[in-house]
Amino acid sequence: MIELRQLTKRYRDTVAIDGLTFTVRPGRVTGFLGPNGAGKSTTMRMMLGLERPDEGDVRYHGKAYHELYEPLRHVGALLEAKALQNSRTAYNHLLWLARTNRIGRARVHEVLAMVGLESVSSRRTGGFSLGMGQRLGIAAALLGDPEVLLLDEPVNGLDPEGVRWIRTLLQGLAGEGRTVLVSSHLMSEMAITAEHLVVIGRGRLLADTSTDDFIADNCRPRVLVRTSEPDRLLGVLDHAGLTACQEEPGTVVVDGTGTEQVGRIAAEAGLVLGELATRTASLEDAFLRLTGDAAEYRSEAFTGGNRHVL
Repeated sequence: MIELRQLTKRYRDTVAIDGLTFTVRPGRVTGFLGPNGAGKSTTMRMMLGLERPDEGDVRYHGKAYHELYEPLRHVGALLEAKALQNSRTAYNHLLWLARTNRIGRARVHEVLAMVGLESVSSRRTGGFSLGMGQRLGIAAALLGDPEVLLLDEPVNGLDPEGVRWIRTLLQGLAGEGRTVLVSSHLMSEMAITAEHLVVIGRGRLLADTSTDDFIADNCRPRVLVRTSEPDRLLGVLDHAGLTACQEEPGTVVVDGTGTEQVGRIAAEAGLVLGELATRTASLEDAFLRLTGDAAEYRSEAFTGGNRHVL
């Protein structure tokens, strides 16, 4: 497993990472989330010894990264997919990495086939698309058949088939008992792929919990109601002390309650309902609710001539 203990990094007067402590356990995919500027990339660079923390440390089964003999056999990483020497072929790029850790040529061919690049292994990487570069980066991470994988935005640039493939791959590797940490901004994909989440904001830990618990803890229950009398329904709900709004004609959304209470209130008022259903919160909803105050950059959306801060 991976242990981060009081990890801290400063850049002059700016504290980029502030006493970050969490554990990434084997046997599950852990999503590493945070808004832009939260410190995810800095944290992952420190995990690989590419940046030195001012305080704290990172341990892999009790050892620092620089203490690992032939580290590619222990930790596989993808941080920057296009960090390639453009004149090298895909095969030679992987062979060069393999030789640094005494990994044989057969494994190079094996991982090229795993990521679907065997047919272009003799092409120079300078001509690779973003998606091809991502696949080559994943091949490099898998090269040493490591027990730990650290991947930063692994689905970036992949087509739908590639996204499904990497999702299945990561879940399969975790199912073998490996430790998998994945950083991503794609909430819909993380909701499907990750069983556990570590969420940071402004360099601090905001959440370390299962994906299901994270959504439940950060989103109130909501009920969707369709009726031909939305105004009357809003009135009786308000009288009952419930918060509700009309999203579109004939559709009312009620906060902080369940279908049973809303159905009972409507029945007592003699209202006919066309639909009564629980609106399931998404990981994106929960993430935005938790990290809204921790976002470094906040944009404005244009809607119908009005500007709304997101």
